[in-house]
Amino acid sequence: MSEFSMKDIKNIHFIGIGGSGMCPLAEILLSKGYNITGSDCNESDTLDRIRSYGIKVYMGHKEDNVGDNIQLVVHTAAVKENNPEIAAARKKGIPVMERSKMLGIVNDKYENSIAVSGTHGKTTATAMLTQILIECGKDPSAIIGGKLPFIGGNSVVGKSDIIVSEACEYVNTFLQLHPAISIILNVDADHLDFFKDIDDIKNSFNQFAKQTRKLLVVNGDDRNSVDSVADVDIDKLFFGISDKNDYYAANHSSDGGVEQSFDLMGKGGRFITRIKMNVPGKHNVMNALAAITTAIYLGADIENIANAIEHFTGVHRRFEVLCNINGITVADDFAHHPTELTATLNSAMNMNFKRVWGVFQPHTFSRTKILLDDFAKALSIPDIAVISEILPVRETNIYNIYAEDLCAKVSGSVYKQTFDEITEYVCKNARPGDLIITMGGGNVYMCANQIVDKLKSMYAN
Repeated sequence: MSEFSMKDIKNIHFIGIGGSGMCPLAEILLSKGYNITGSDCNESDTLDRIRSYGIKVYMGHKEDNVGDNIQLVVHTAAVKENNPEIAAARKKGIPVMERSKMLGIVNDKYENSIAVSGTHGKTTATAMLTQILIECGKDPSAIIGGKLPFIGGNSVVGKSDIIVSEACEYVNTFLQLHPAISIILNVDADHLDFFKDIDDIKNSFNQFAKQTRKLLVVNGDDRNSVDSVADVDIDKLFFGISDKNDYYAANHSSDGGVEQSFDLMGKGGRFITRIKMNVPGKHNVMNALAAITTAIYLGADIENIANAIEHFTGVHRRFEVLCNINGITVADDFAHHPTELTATLNSAMNMNFKRVWGVFQPHTFSRTKILLDDFAKALSIPDIAVISEILPVRETNIYNIYAEDLCAKVSGSVYKQTFDEITEYVCKNARPGDLIITMGGGNVYMCANQIVDKLKSMYAN
């Protein structure tokens, strides 16, 4: 549990309150009776929503934003120590806290806190579980890393003792959490700019599992996940495709387009129900199994669970279909790791499009360098691969790696430096029956929007 006491604190200021991880925390703390203010640099729909609750939002970061009544300042990981509001808080002796620690404190306020962890799929699984619990009448609170259409945003404030939130392994932020229930979707080699190797990653997941209070829900088909919890003495439920799991999927079928279905089975080959889904790919079957297993444990009715899964249509930037113009479909996806690219592109290739265009923006120099061959293998899946410049994010190119190096390893691929060049090339060469899917963890969605706008202008009546 968190060592920081909130006992005498009522007034909290959020630096970067419009962020996807900050806004939900502010909303939940407001519902718990705290007085909230915040600041941000950019106007957004999120800020409009925050203001609608009566929260004062300052535009820009200034010392004066931290009033004398403020008792705690919370900031995103992106905010540096020299930020004027942090400096003002330090000068006034006000405690300053990074977002991940506040997430842990908020989770501790709920008897049934559920943390969704894993290298891939956290946002989708968190969104699925949130929608299931709402449709099953469990009235949860939730903090989701993407926008869930069902709730019209990335957070919800419920009245029950349940909260669902993502637990990110990067820089071990999930070790700030002590959840009642932890879901481990998978454990893969990623964030190798922070972790030394896969064993280092598994050690962190092991520590996370040991901080769990009631139950572990674990991908029983993923060796790394199973290894990570092997010595943890707590109740466990395993999910997967194999019949060795407590809950597993059998008789899977792709029903056309994004639709798929499977038999939900229990231990010993017990048929439970048929699950129909409107999101593609076997990776989403695994996400659904994790959510279903957790919901069953919490006492949700199985038929209501099945209905909620069928109603689930995805999360923003998770195989999000943006348009169909002149028979050309444009979609966008957050995939930025070879495992995610492989899952997304295999799903796309099974959807009966004439051709699949994979437009990929590499994300960080370190990941591109270390996983170069794996990226090349994944990008060999689509009919046509288009590769942009590497998005550096938090790094400089000490790795001497370039997008052209990746392109050279993918037969028939095309390198284009800018989104304008990609848009021009793709729109000039796309044909009816094609799927164009942009992929990456950065701002490649802007390229997707440019492609949509260009196609609209080309085929306007």
